[in-house]
Amino acid sequence: MKKIFLLTIAAAAIVLGSCKNNKAAEAGSGAKDTVQVPDFSADSAMASIRRQCAFGPRTLGSEAHEQCAQYIEQAFKAQGCEVIRQEAEFTLYNGHKYKGCNIIASYKPELTERILLCSHWDSRPWADADPNPANHHTPVPAANDGASGIAMMIEIARLLQEQTPSIGIDFVCFDAEDAGLPEWETSFSGEEQYTWCLGSQYWAAHPHRTDFRFGILLDMVGGREAKFYQELFSQRYAGSVVTLVWAAAKDAGYGSIFVDEDGGGITDDHLPINTVARIPTIDIIPYYTNSEHSFGPHWHTLSDTPENIDPNTLKAVGQTLVQVIYTY
Repeated sequence: MKKIFLLTIAAAAIVLGSCKNNKAAEAGSGAKDTVQVPDFSADSAMASIRRQCAFGPRTLGSEAHEQCAQYIEQAFKAQGCEVIRQEAEFTLYNGHKYKGCNIIASYKPELTERILLCSHWDSRPWADADPNPANHHTPVPAANDGASGIAMMIEIARLLQEQTPSIGIDFVCFDAEDAGLPEWETSFSGEEQYTWCLGSQYWAAHPHRTDFRFGILLDMVGGREAKFYQELFSQRYAGSVVTLVWAAAKDAGYGSIFVDEDGGGITDDHLPINTVARIPTIDIIPYYTNSEHSFGPHWHTLSDTPENIDPNTLKAVGQTLVQVIYTY
């Protein structure tokens, strides 16, 4: 994604239009305090991250991309989900076209009371933030920026089989999120924001269903020393969902990780979901105040590897999501 924080409210003008959805206002009404909430396994999520990264960078058109797609499909099927591929052709900023797919896994699709969980599964083709310029045209391993969110959703799907919640869940794995304009490209004259999040743009225009109470996007949810602030567009389009999730984090014991302060705005997969599909969706994404990059020292570099994933961060975010699902 175009991961540059926009630290003023005025910067929100990059989003075209706005939407209101009454479903968002209803989010979080009537939490079930007596429900036993299962434990999220960070070890299980770590194993999935390593498995995805073992294929190599999952860039469009690569063998690793297809191998990982098959792994994700089988992982969700093994947990009892109905799985489909949403095939699409994506056109990159340079005009190159690639076939790809969003992978959609539905838990209890017959239920009409549903939550959308989503993340991207592709790898950035260019490590254009790497401190070594010689690496700028090399694909990113994408342990955190890609694999972590998918691994978290697979582990949640496993928990759903062990303890049934009262709602249905759809897991959408977006392709081609991270193939946006490279930092070293200077000749591009189009609208940069639309070169990112190609899979979610396609899904938002062709959703497999829209009857979601709300959605939660997971992006880079395993970084060391990560903290999660309340992202600007999440507050704009789904403020009640932000309140719900941050309260769940406190209930789960992770209030220090989910900081109750404003973050910046970000072009990410939640924007087309909010503005096109009109499903109130928030972005759980880290904001580092002590790093050269707002997304941490390993963002868009060759050091985005499983060794730099922190199981404690996975646990904090994963347990917060489980808290939301089982007490909503």
